[in-house]
Amino acid sequence: MQSIAATPRSDVDIFAEDVMAAPYPAFRQLRDAGPVVHLDRFGVYAVPRYQQARHVLADWESFSSADIALNNDFNEYMSDFSILRSDPPLHDAMRNTLAAKLARRALREQEPAISRRAKDLVGRLAEQGSFDAVTDLARRFPVEIVGDLIGLPQEGREDLLRMVDANFNCFGPDNERTRASLPKMAELADYMLTRVTRENLAEGSMGRAVYEAADAGAIPAPAAPWLVMAYVTAGMDTTVHALGHAVWLMAEHSAQWESLRADRSLVPQAFREVLRCESPVQAFGRTVRTDWTVEDVTLPVGTKLAVLFGSANRDERRWADPDRFDITRDNREHLAFGYGLHGCAGQALARIEGEAILNALVDKVTRIEAGTPVRHFNNVLRGLESLPVTVFTD
Repeated sequence: MQSIAATPRSDVDIFAEDVMAAPYPAFRQLRDAGPVVHLDRFGVYAVPRYQQARHVLADWESFSSADIALNNDFNEYMSDFSILRSDPPLHDAMRNTLAAKLARRALREQEPAISRRAKDLVGRLAEQGSFDAVTDLARRFPVEIVGDLIGLPQEGREDLLRMVDANFNCFGPDNERTRASLPKMAELADYMLTRVTRENLAEGSMGRAVYEAADAGAIPAPAAPWLVMAYVTAGMDTTVHALGHAVWLMAEHSAQWESLRADRSLVPQAFREVLRCESPVQAFGRTVRTDWTVEDVTLPVGTKLAVLFGSANRDERRWADPDRFDITRDNREHLAFGYGLHGCAGQALARIEGEAILNALVDKVTRIEAGTPVRHFNNVLRGLESLPVTVFTD
C-alpha cells in the first residue's frame, strides 16, 4: 500500500477558460493518470473515472456532501437546511417533500401541458427560420415551466438565471469567478425571503406544497424557503444548458438527427446522450469520512474530493468510443444527474422538458444548421451563452 504522497498529481487548472472551452483532453489526462489525482492548484483530489465517481456518489456515509463547494466561504454560507449538504433523516424528509411533486409519476399530469408549450415555442421559432437556440429557446422554456410549477410571481423571474448562475459559480474553488459571485448571494437570498414567500406562491403550486409540508410537520419550518430555493436552482440553469447543447449536438451531427427523425422512440435516449456528452454539472465536492483505499493509495479522513461528472461520463473504461455522440447507445447509467442519495431531485422534470423540446423539433424541423457557438463559463456548469441557428421545415 502506498502513502497518499504517491498519488498522481496534476497542475492543470480545470477552471481556466481555455480548459473549460474544451475540457475533454484535460479530463482524459486526469483519467490516464489514475483513479484519483491531486490537483495541485486547488489542494483537492479529482475523481475523474466513472467507477470511482459512481462509488463516491453512491456512498453518502463514507463521502460527505456537507462541504459540497470547493471553497470554504460558500460551505460556511450555506444553510444546514440545504438539501445538497444534508444527511438523513433531515435529507430524507426534504427529499420526500420534493419527490411528492417532482417524481415522474407526480409530473405525469403536467406532461401534456409541457408538451403543448414546447410545440408552441418551437413552432413560433421554426416559422422565423433563424433564431438563437440559447436566448430564444433554452433560456425561455425552463424558466417559464419551472416558474409556473413552483408558483413564482412573474415579477423578478427575469433575474433568476443570472442569480442562479452566480449560485453555481460559488460551488467552485476560491477563484475570481467565485469571489465575484459570492456577494450576489445576498441578492438571491433577498429574492427568496421577500418575493418567494408563502403568500406570494400560487395556490396548488410546488412551492406552496413545501410550506404545507412544513405546516404538517413533515419538514422543519426553517427548511421551507431553502427547499423552495432547491426547486429554483436545480430546475433552471442545468436544463437551460442541456437544451442548448441538444440543439447544438443535433446540428453538428446531422446523421444522428436523421436517425431521430426516422425513429421518434429514440427521443429519451437521445436526450440522455446529450447529458452524457455535455454534462450540465461538471463537478461537485465531497469529503472523505472514512479512510478510502482506491487501488494502491489510501486517502485519509478529511481529504477533499472533486467528483468530475463531465469526465466520468466520457470515461473510455465505461463507454465505448466515449467522445462519439451516439443516440443509439445504452446510456442509462450516465452520471449527469449525479447518483445515489444526492442525485438530482429534478431530473424527471428535466427529462420531460428535454424530451418535449426534441419531440417538438422532430415535428417541425427537417434540418438544423448552427453558427459558431459562444461558450458560457461557470465554475461547475457547462453551457452555451449563444448559439445562432437556422432551421428548415421542408
